[in-house]
Amino acid sequence: MTNASPEMLALQRLYHWEKTAPDRIALTQPMGDGVAIDFTWSQVADQVRRMATHLQTQGWEPGSKVAILSKNCAWWLMSDLAIWMAGYVSVPLYPTLASETVGQILAHSEAKACFIGKLDGWEGMKPGVPTGLPCISYTLSPPDAVKGYVGWDAICAKSEPMKGDVTRDADDLATLIYTSGTTGMPKGVMHTFGNFAWALDKGIQRITMGADDRMLSYLPLAHVVERVLVEHGWLRTGMHVYFAESLDTFAADLQRARPTIFFSVPRLWVKFQQGVHHKMPPAKLSRLLSIPIIGGLVRRKVQKALGLDQCRIAAGGAAPMPVALLAWYRKLGLPVNEGYGMTENLAVSHLTLPGKNQEGTVGPAYDGVQVRIDDQTGEIQMKSAAMMLGYYKEPDLTREAFTEDKWLKTGDKGRIDSEGNLHITGRVKDLFKTSKGKYVAPAPIEDKLVMHEAVEACVVTGANLGQPLGIVMLNPETVSKIADPSAKADLERSLASHLKVINATLDPHEQLNCIVVVTTAWTVENDLITPTFKVKRNRIEDIYSANYEKWESSGQKVIWQAK
Repeated sequence: MTNASPEMLALQRLYHWEKTAPDRIALTQPMGDGVAIDFTWSQVADQVRRMATHLQTQGWEPGSKVAILSKNCAWWLMSDLAIWMAGYVSVPLYPTLASETVGQILAHSEAKACFIGKLDGWEGMKPGVPTGLPCISYTLSPPDAVKGYVGWDAICAKSEPMKGDVTRDADDLATLIYTSGTTGMPKGVMHTFGNFAWALDKGIQRITMGADDRMLSYLPLAHVVERVLVEHGWLRTGMHVYFAESLDTFAADLQRARPTIFFSVPRLWVKFQQGVHHKMPPAKLSRLLSIPIIGGLVRRKVQKALGLDQCRIAAGGAAPMPVALLAWYRKLGLPVNEGYGMTENLAVSHLTLPGKNQEGTVGPAYDGVQVRIDDQTGEIQMKSAAMMLGYYKEPDLTREAFTEDKWLKTGDKGRIDSEGNLHITGRVKDLFKTSKGKYVAPAPIEDKLVMHEAVEACVVTGANLGQPLGIVMLNPETVSKIADPSAKADLERSLASHLKVINATLDPHEQLNCIVVVTTAWTVENDLITPTFKVKRNRIEDIYSANYEKWESSGQKVIWQAK
């Protein structure tokens, strides 16, 4: 039971903006070829009411599940609201899932219908959608989905808007958020309307948001951070949300939105940095930034080029942010607040305080969040009013997720310093033991390894080896250059130097034996990363572990691996 005030629940916020700001632009949706359309709050509410009427006339039991399979767009948010208004529970699916996972989630959730929206790989996903499952397409859906399914616009045209202000109780189940599955099949995390309202209450005390703010929605709305920060932040504050069209237009989408609040995952913050360094060498940029007047001009120019010159709050999360990366952005005049949380607590656990340099930590807990460190394992455990009800249809897994006294087990190791800031020191299960009997925590070493300008992602591994080793995936720009033998030799020398510098900072048992260089991208499609760009360690082990002993005994400091 949460103590959320009824007027702050999701649907009530929609009715508030419908009444008080009907003509204010709520959403801006790119339609291709540089064209974008706006939706006012009145238009959003009208379409939601019409779709809710249609869904309710299907006669499903209250609380039935309805899925959304789409990239972020205006209709995604309107679908979610319509599902809730009709008395149902939404089930978002990542728009990059394999067909088997699509089928597994639709079956496990017992979805009665599915919105099939904007998708890049629909042909690969389509076999996962059961024949006969009612589906609804959007204007931007793949052509065969538009032809094969009844369309959003057609439904709205023939449906009357639902009358009155239908409400849902704080304790009603709102959604099943299926985890992105770094360790196995996704689990359906159950969250209520009250969970979301409480999370927003606490979130906006730390990140101030208002009606004048702008956000760009581009990370999957199926992910908990985008769901809380963008969707529910939008409903709570009435801010203006823009959508990204595609990876190719991302820079232009950022320029259109010029967000005042911007969240990204570490891998993308690294890519932004590498993009800046591609245009201006790091040494030159650092030198210019240190010159008083010129430094200010350069900061503004770089921020504007990134589309972040209006950004007043930048945040990162979903995986650890390297301290050196945070320091670089701070020097650029764009300090990044690092957050910590998980799907099971609506990502509202910790966040560094805006205006304070708390780099190397994830800051203090949000108000109302209780945190403790387990004496035996060092695991971070927490309680709050945003904790999940449990995993859908998985009572055993739900029991395993909590301690006997009902604290949520995060699976992360950490410590709390004298100022109350939480330091994440690794994953409880990511620790591995070398053949010398010493335990190694990979995460802090990976934070250092990934800071080489050629590296996009990395893993430190080595259970039962004499010393750990690092596997690095090169970024596309570097891969295109190393066809030139001299460029490849230069990179090899640079990586060997990088390894030497890192090892000098590590305890003897942590020092890396070698760096293995991989040129094949780790992607969602080849199942090596999650949709939020977290590397799947178990899959890396599956693919590369047979080579570990050979690499260790080679005597080379930099080893090239074809795949």
